[in-house]
Amino acid sequence: MIVIASPGQGSQTPGFLAPWLELPGAREFLGKASEHVGIDLIAHGTTSDADTIRDTAIAQPLIVAASLLAWRELSARVSVANAGIAGHSVGEFAAAVAAGVLSDADALRLVAVRGRAMADAASRAETGMAAVVGGVESDVLEKIAEHGATAANRNGGGQIVAAGSRAALDALAADAPRGARVIALQVAGAFHTEAMASAIPVLREAAVGMSAEQPKHPLWSNADGALVTDGSAFVDSLVSQIAQPVRWDACMASFQSAGITGLIELLPAGALTGIAKRALKGVPAVAIKSPEDLDAAVALITGPAA
Repeated sequence: MIVIASPGQGSQTPGFLAPWLELPGAREFLGKASEHVGIDLIAHGTTSDADTIRDTAIAQPLIVAASLLAWRELSARVSVANAGIAGHSVGEFAAAVAAGVLSDADALRLVAVRGRAMADAASRAETGMAAVVGGVESDVLEKIAEHGATAANRNGGGQIVAAGSRAALDALAADAPRGARVIALQVAGAFHTEAMASAIPVLREAAVGMSAEQPKHPLWSNADGALVTDGSAFVDSLVSQIAQPVRWDACMASFQSAGITGLIELLPAGALTGIAKRALKGVPAVAIKSPEDLDAAVALITGPAA
């Protein structure tokens, strides 16, 4: 089984959408997406600087729209009917569309609310996130807790992301677990922790009345790596997940149990394929960063391994 995954926040880079605007219909798609989210995604994906697109309220809808654009282009070139679907953190909104749970419009409207609500929650305290790379997992988890932070993303492949106050993250960096490096991440808050609790009711209210369909593809949840069996329950999970840890390690274990033969990461790609190289050894992976990468993704789906 080929798994198609959508990345999370931090994967965006200045100008990354520019080459995609040359594809037929891409500008129109992004223009409509901009109307749904209430910001100019074309400008932010082509001319805005790194600081601007780091803003949570901009980054989240920008990433989801980019993943949906790549999904649109890939599925126009090859059948993705037998693919499994997953998303990392905010990438779950694009995954919900790819799996047929939510419409483009509803997912984009909801993620725009998510971005604004999480930005507001983050503004209430000086918090952040840091990747802890390497070390023994039990030691890393113990050291994160010792310094008052939370293991917000358990990504597998020797990477755990800690979240908490700036003071806690500074203390962790100064007292890194044996054999590990602590790398500050360019995000504005302690996502996937209790620091985001104030955003939950805002997102829950925005989700009221949205039509959720049953998934048409195997779809795995960040909550525990389990297969999603109910579309409405998955939307509920999208709401609560903002204050709960991401278990991408559990998702990858589920991919392996399902017989994964290849991983395709949608735009703006790189982070998940990097983790997969360490955690899913021997599984070929394609990162769709530019339109030229679509050919490699098609070949992975249609090749002997598929």
